[in-house]
Amino acid sequence: MATRIHPSAVVESGAQLGTDVEIGPFVYVGGEVVLGDRTRLHHHSSVEGWTSLGEGCEVFPYANLGAKTQDLKFQGGRPGVRIGARNVFREYVTVHAATRDGEFTVLGDDNTLLANCHVAHDCVLGNHIVMSNGILLAGHVRVEDHVTIGGAAGVHQFCRIGAYAMISAFAKVVQDVVPFMIADGQPAVIRSINKVGLERRGFAPEQIERVKQLHRVLFRDGLNRSQALEKLSGSEQAATAEFRRVLDFAAASERGLAPGSTG
Repeated sequence: MATRIHPSAVVESGAQLGTDVEIGPFVYVGGEVVLGDRTRLHHHSSVEGWTSLGEGCEVFPYANLGAKTQDLKFQGGRPGVRIGARNVFREYVTVHAATRDGEFTVLGDDNTLLANCHVAHDCVLGNHIVMSNGILLAGHVRVEDHVTIGGAAGVHQFCRIGAYAMISAFAKVVQDVVPFMIADGQPAVIRSINKVGLERRGFAPEQIERVKQLHRVLFRDGLNRSQALEKLSGSEQAATAEFRRVLDFAAASERGLAPGSTG
């Protein structure tokens, strides 16, 4: 199908539009923007700056993608946003450009960001992430694949959320959240494994049992962090995908791992 642009929309010269793109009333598209095939921009949405969207994205009213960073350290240049395929941005979502010249805020594929979410400068999001309403990701946050974040949660700068984790509504994340876990509270602590989420993603019982072992050693056995990681590294399960994911995640942590619940 042909690309459809409403007469009231503003599409700047230089914008690159794929096939079967739909641009609704009062939309703004900047001159450096690239829109993939079958992307749909609903009325009053905007995509600006050096921003690209992959195929099949959908941007709802009043969402803004690609605006200038809010980082006060911004010194000019040409930072941007890179967004993959089949992402959904609901009403009033904002995704800001990176801070430094030539760098990018990045989102992967198949993510859903519900109304009023904010993704700040230099964040890197993976694939199949669901963010409920009103979530705030500060600068340089990294969110791995298959993460679910509950409404009105906030994540501190430079924190990392591990794959298959779940962040509860209203949580305040100030340290890295280990893969496969549920974090809750202000500040957020690890409550349990994300058992339902893992089952929905097709994890086998033996895989879930390994995740339970990871949780027990890290958060329930009374070991300090170094002792727990040493025990996991020496386990006969250390070469499994679940153990490796957690061990590699912990090794790369700079803000430290969110602690377990004492309740």
